[in-house]
Amino acid sequence: MRLRELGGLAMNILALITDGFGGDGGIARYNRDLLAALSASGDVHKVVAIPRHSPGASEPLPPKVIQTQAIGGRRAYAMAALRTARQEGAFDVIFCGHLYMAPLAALLSTSLRMRLWLQLHGIEAWRAPGTLVRRSIAGASLVTSVSRFTRHRFLAWADVPRETVRVLPNTFDAAFTPGERPQGLARRLDVEGRKVILTVSRLDERERYKGHDRVLAALARALASHPDAVFVIVGDGGDRQRLADMAQELGLAAHVRFVGHVPGDELADYYRLADLFVMPSTGEGFGIVFLEAAAAGLPVIGGNCDGSVDALADGAIGTVVNPLRIEEIAEAIVAGLGRGRMTAPGALARFSRSNFAAHVSALVKPLAA
Repeated sequence: MRLRELGGLAMNILALITDGFGGDGGIARYNRDLLAALSASGDVHKVVAIPRHSPGASEPLPPKVIQTQAIGGRRAYAMAALRTARQEGAFDVIFCGHLYMAPLAALLSTSLRMRLWLQLHGIEAWRAPGTLVRRSIAGASLVTSVSRFTRHRFLAWADVPRETVRVLPNTFDAAFTPGERPQGLARRLDVEGRKVILTVSRLDERERYKGHDRVLAALARALASHPDAVFVIVGDGGDRQRLADMAQELGLAAHVRFVGHVPGDELADYYRLADLFVMPSTGEGFGIVFLEAAAAGLPVIGGNCDGSVDALADGAIGTVVNPLRIEEIAEAIVAGLGRGRMTAPGALARFSRSNFAAHVSALVKPLAA
């Protein structure tokens, strides 16, 4: 018997996620924020999250949230999800944190009589997947998308009622605020007294849509107006050497700093170090880094053909450019460096933690009915 059937006032949620507490990257942060918001909802009794990749929670979990150890293999993960669903008590809702987990989530939803809630993060939902995944999502009670763009692309192929697909954009940590430039970090990176352009993302060959190479090409032009500019790249991955070689070929070696991975608790200092944030992506589901940069007081530049437009609040938070036009990116960089640092714009308020929590609470209430 489920808690609701016993007359309880809150529901139990089983969450199948790729990354959670202890994980890194935008999806991990989104999941942590979502789990915390669910914990704060009066309609939720308990959430049990099963991650695929997170190394383990390195921070206290929110009340009501249990996160198991990560389980990498598909078969082992499926067995663990079934075992948890049976051993941890009756669940009312299964949250599917990635489209490609939908077949497993749908199987558990049907066999254990749970409502299905599907999460869309971005590019994985922009084109129609295989038949099994398409069939698996048909019975979803709720689909949440991080942006209007992803919702639109998903609805172009998905056989689900439009009203079940809702937009639930990212939020950002209150630690990202304007502040003094950290001089110790400036000395360490040898950027004292120079204009700093910042990008924060993984350097993955599969994520070249982030546009690092286009920023390098634009920087070569922008140096005519700002000859002291330096491009600081936070993040690591297999595409780093290609970008380093490109910087060398363009004669930009003295104007680029590859920082590598930066722990989350140190990231705010890199935003405070910078004068401008640039990421002309063509494949962004949303782009939480835009919010973090803007909250830290930076002018922000993003692309106009993906979920970045939502993160930039249609231009209210930052400058929207054609991410494929190097000249347009260069012009925006020159203008952004000329404006100087900004205070966090009022449009950021819509993405606050309190608004996010209220939005989550409103979305889950019908699931608890």
